[in-house]
Amino acid sequence: MRITFCCTGTKAQPWLEGLRAALPEATIEEWAPGAPQADHAIVWAPPQAMLDEQPGLKGIFNIGAGVDALMRLALPAGATVVRLDDAGMSVQMAEYVCHAVIRHFREFDVCEANQAHARWAFNKQLRRSDFPVGIMGMGVLGERVAKSLLQFEFPVNGWSRSPKSVEGVRGFSGEAQFDDFLAATRVLVCLLPLTPDTVDIMRFDTLSKLRPGGYVVNVARGGHLVDDDLISLIDRGHLAGATLDVFRTEPLPEDHPFWSHPKIAVTPHTSARTVRDDSIAQIVGKILAMERGEPIAGVVHADRGY
Repeated sequence: MRITFCCTGTKAQPWLEGLRAALPEATIEEWAPGAPQADHAIVWAPPQAMLDEQPGLKGIFNIGAGVDALMRLALPAGATVVRLDDAGMSVQMAEYVCHAVIRHFREFDVCEANQAHARWAFNKQLRRSDFPVGIMGMGVLGERVAKSLLQFEFPVNGWSRSPKSVEGVRGFSGEAQFDDFLAATRVLVCLLPLTPDTVDIMRFDTLSKLRPGGYVVNVARGGHLVDDDLISLIDRGHLAGATLDVFRTEPLPEDHPFWSHPKIAVTPHTSARTVRDDSIAQIVGKILAMERGEPIAGVVHADRGY
């Protein structure tokens, strides 16, 4: 079995060493133009030339949960695209979102501002019941985030393409229930895959339907959010602010208004980083199962884009 590794922006050697240790019987090499035909590819943002040179691939394994960039490429006709299910990312995502929600709810940003002026002040205590959190995207990551927020006794709503049942979470699904979901939500968390149906899903008319004083947490993709619409709604007072980890252009340009807006917190696409050892174990397990003809989790449906 031959496996080619092509992950742009990733140090290949630690991955190759881990993969070879886990699959000693396989030939595993970093891709270079003219490389021999492989059975499987492990990729992140591969060039089109790599895919064009590998028409016989059986499996293409993406080292992340988001496959939107990969799905924009022309893929070998017979290849199955597989994404990571979790691989250590869900606990990171839960940490990040809970931190963002709690920081907003407890007004720790106000405390930080007060500290800069040596100001000792108490704010009015708020009620969790007034801060229902709505999660768009109830896959593996969304479900873990929802369950974590429930531990802090926030009301939690979940919206997904098809109905999902998670104990303690009020479920909404499909376009018919989207407006009801927004109206029931004050803190909106985006964990959707980026597809043609979800591009610009957080825009003026949708964000306007959140409860007054709404807050946005985007940990999915920058293409979900219309930047100017978010700023407009914050400046008008309908939204209280946002925590943003993903952006249309990354790195975020130095002159982008998000950097200096007092009610927007920015982090550099760090909400859930790929954990190499966990990812290797998961990918190897899936490759071996595929070779045995067994079903595997994380198969990407081309018609859905995830």
